[in-house]
Amino acid sequence: MAQQLQAAAGSRVAVPCCSTGRIARPSSSSRSSSRPGSSRAARRPAPQGRLEVACSLNNSTGSTVTKPAKLEARDTLRLALPSKGRMAEDTLQLLKDCQLSVVKPNPRQYVARISQLPGLEVWFQRATDVVRKIIYGDVDLGIVGLDMLAEIGNDDPGTRGATQACTTAFADVNSLEQLRAMPWSEQSPLRVVTGYQNIARKFFAEKGFEHVVLLSADGALEAAPAMGSADIILDLVSTGVTLRENNLKQIEGGTIMHSEGALVANRRALLERKGLLEVCHELIERLEAHLTADKYYSVIANMRGSSAEEVSQRLLSAPGLAGLSGPTVSRVYTLGPDGRAQPHLYAAVICVAKKQLYPAVKEIRKVGGSGVLVQPMTYIFDEEPARWRNLLDTLGVDPKTVDVA
Repeated sequence: MAQQLQAAAGSRVAVPCCSTGRIARPSSSSRSSSRPGSSRAARRPAPQGRLEVACSLNNSTGSTVTKPAKLEARDTLRLALPSKGRMAEDTLQLLKDCQLSVVKPNPRQYVARISQLPGLEVWFQRATDVVRKIIYGDVDLGIVGLDMLAEIGNDDPGTRGATQACTTAFADVNSLEQLRAMPWSEQSPLRVVTGYQNIARKFFAEKGFEHVVLLSADGALEAAPAMGSADIILDLVSTGVTLRENNLKQIEGGTIMHSEGALVANRRALLERKGLLEVCHELIERLEAHLTADKYYSVIANMRGSSAEEVSQRLLSAPGLAGLSGPTVSRVYTLGPDGRAQPHLYAAVICVAKKQLYPAVKEIRKVGGSGVLVQPMTYIFDEEPARWRNLLDTLGVDPKTVDVA
């Protein structure tokens, strides 16, 4: 669920969805650089219904969301989820993997429930509205990309919680410094097409760009530079395939932020709505335990040895076999000639990082192991999630006042 925000420029501007944000430009074989004012940089009128001038960097301010004076009284708690796109699919799958399946009896309805969390309504909303409704207090919790939180929330302190990047089609523009050095002017400004107006405005102002016009578009941002209606694009980028297919490349120094899905909440709701902190605790604990476990395999191996201590010593001395807190070693029994159970081997259970599985299997064999079994892990519960402690500290809440037993 991670992505990157980037910007692109040139005859073609592309900003694909991804886990980090940067500026991209086309390869050197695509075309040469066009300076503002040159014949190759001539402006073409934006096609109707496609692009429109949204604002100038120098004479506009970011949109703000006005928060209500108090929360609306209601008996239920509300969780907002994205209704469409990759983020929506990944979120539902993650909740399902955490044994929190979202039940939606009618696919046309926007309200659903989670059986394991009675009293919690699930509302499906557009990603932008998830953030807005959290700020308004219409919903209490939400799962949304950090890029959307930054764009709509404007760093609002009442919310807790892709990388965005710039992309260009200018063949000889490889860095943000080179892009800034081009002779942009009030009559010929840098034209940026993006769906992230607030983020773009803040980014280019911080980077010292004086003449910038932000444009909005309804999809197909990659076509804007080729059509001559924009110089660069700024959007989410994941793999960069879309950039390359449209002769665009990321610009060095154009990474704006790294985005991923996050559980966010209305601060006032956390403090005032009865039962919300308890629901938030369960969500945090389930999500963190599953995401941690997803990095590991549970490995079980038969071990020859004279004692559990001796087997443990061999495992602890081998690289990558110590597990999270050391191996668990127990007896393996077989049926003896007299029909009674007799100790035969030892069984060792350890957690192994997925990326280190095969090297770990080879080490197990070296220290006398055989019959290696590998199993996926669903949860690794800690004594208390660090994020939960951080949340309580941020809110100034005494842990003893929250019933999570």
